[in-house]
Amino acid sequence: MTGSTPAPQDHDRPHDLVGVGIGPFNLSLAALAHGVPGGLATAFYEQRPAFQWHPGLLIEGATLQVPFLADLVTLADPASPWSFLSYLRHRERLFPFYFAEKFHIQRAEYDAYCRWVSERLPGLHFGHQVDSVRWNPERRLFEVDFSQVDPTGGAEALGRAYTRNVVLGVGTEPYVPEPLRPLADAPGVPVLHSADYLAHRETLLRAGHVTVIGSGQSGAEIFLDLLRARPAGAERIHWLARTEAFAPMEYSKLGLEHFTPDYTRYFHALPEPVRGELVPRQWQLHKGIDAETIAAIHDELYRRTLHGGWPEAVLTPGVRVRTAGRVATTRVELHLEHVQQGTRSRLTTDAVVLATGYRERPVDRMLAGLDPYLRHDAAGRARIDAAYRLVLDPSVTGSVFVQNAERHTHGVGAPDLGLAAWRSAVILNTLTGKEPYPLPRRTAFTSFGLEAREAPGVPAQDRKLTPLVQN
Repeated sequence: MTGSTPAPQDHDRPHDLVGVGIGPFNLSLAALAHGVPGGLATAFYEQRPAFQWHPGLLIEGATLQVPFLADLVTLADPASPWSFLSYLRHRERLFPFYFAEKFHIQRAEYDAYCRWVSERLPGLHFGHQVDSVRWNPERRLFEVDFSQVDPTGGAEALGRAYTRNVVLGVGTEPYVPEPLRPLADAPGVPVLHSADYLAHRETLLRAGHVTVIGSGQSGAEIFLDLLRARPAGAERIHWLARTEAFAPMEYSKLGLEHFTPDYTRYFHALPEPVRGELVPRQWQLHKGIDAETIAAIHDELYRRTLHGGWPEAVLTPGVRVRTAGRVATTRVELHLEHVQQGTRSRLTTDAVVLATGYRERPVDRMLAGLDPYLRHDAAGRARIDAAYRLVLDPSVTGSVFVQNAERHTHGVGAPDLGLAAWRSAVILNTLTGKEPYPLPRRTAFTSFGLEAREAPGVPAQDRKLTPLVQN
C-alpha cells in the first residue's frame, strides 16, 4: 500500500490531542485526560495489538523499584478511578493487599493493572501504527497518518487524524553493543537482549554455560533467576559488567529527591553543557541494583558453600567486550578487556544475555515532515521546553509534547514511573491553559541550587551582605 493517500478521518472535528504510542506514560496521560472537566477529544495509537510492559522481564517475584503510589494517576489525582487502589477494589483484592503490607508491588501486578486500565479507557487504538506527523499551515493543525496493522504486521488500511496537539510516547528500544550486534541478529546464535529473557529462559537453563552482561537491575535479576534454577556445583554462569562494581542503587530518602519535580526544574534550568556532563555521572541513581536483590544474590551464593566448595559462578566487574564471534557454529567467544588491569582474555560460552539497557527509540522518520520547524541544541538533539514541548518555529501554533525522550533536558527522572502522573498533569495544564490538576509548588526538602530566598521575619532593608574578602 506504499504511495497510497490516507483517507481523512473526522475531517471537520480535529482532536485536541493525539498520542503516539501507548506505554505507561501515554496511558497515564490518557487516563488523566479522561478526567479533565469539560472533556478533551483525544486519540492514542499503538502498533501492538494490546498493552504490554516489558513482558520478557516479568520474572517471578521481581518488583517495581518505585512504590505502588507511582501508578498512572495517583500523584496527580488520588481520587481518580484509574488508580492502582481502584484496580484492587475492582478485583476485590483491597483487603489482601492491605494485609500483605507491600509498598513495592511485583512487576507482573503492575503490568496487569495497566492492562486493566487500557482495556477500559476510551480513545485507545491498538493495532494502529503511526507513520508520519506533519504540520498543515493552512488548517493550522497536525496531520497524523497511520496504518491499521493486522496480526501478522501487515497494513490493512490507512487513516489520518487531525489534531491541535501531539504527544510522543514511543518509549525506548533494547540497546545491543556494537561488538555483539552481528551475533544478536544472526539466526540460531544464542545471543539475546534481556528484554527477551523469559521467552528463552528454558533454552538458557539447558545451556552448558551462560554469560550475563550488564550490571543494572535487569542483569542482577536474570543472574539470580538463573543461579537459583541451575544445579549446585554446576551453575556455570559468568556475570560481567563494565562498571567498577556491582553497585547498589542510590535509594536514600534524600537521594530519591533527584526524582522530584523540584530537581527536574533545577536540571532543566542548568546550562546545556552542564546537563550533558551531569547525566553520565548520575548512573547510580538509575542504573544500580536494589539492595534486596544484591542481598539475595549473596545469600544464594553463600547457601551453596554450606557443604564445602564454591559455586561455579564468576562475577567480574570492570570488564568490557572488545569483540565477539562464533565458535563451532553455536558457541560464542567473547574477547574481554579488564579496564583497570589493562589485561585481555577470552571467554567461550554457550549463551549470552545482554542486560545492556535501552535507548530512546528514533522518531526521525515519523517526524520528517516537521523537520523544517524543529529547533535543535548544540549536540543536534531536539530542544524541549520546561513543559515537555518540542521547541518549534513560532509559525506552528500547536504543540508536540514528548514523554521519556527528554533525559538530556529534564534529567534522570525522565524514564522514572514516579514522575509519570506529574508530567502528564504538566502537559494537560499546559495544553488546556488552565489547571485541571493543581500541582504542588515544592516537592523536596533539598534546595538543589542557590536561590534568592528571603530570610523569614527579616525586612528586606535590614538584610546586608558582608564581603568575604576585603579589596
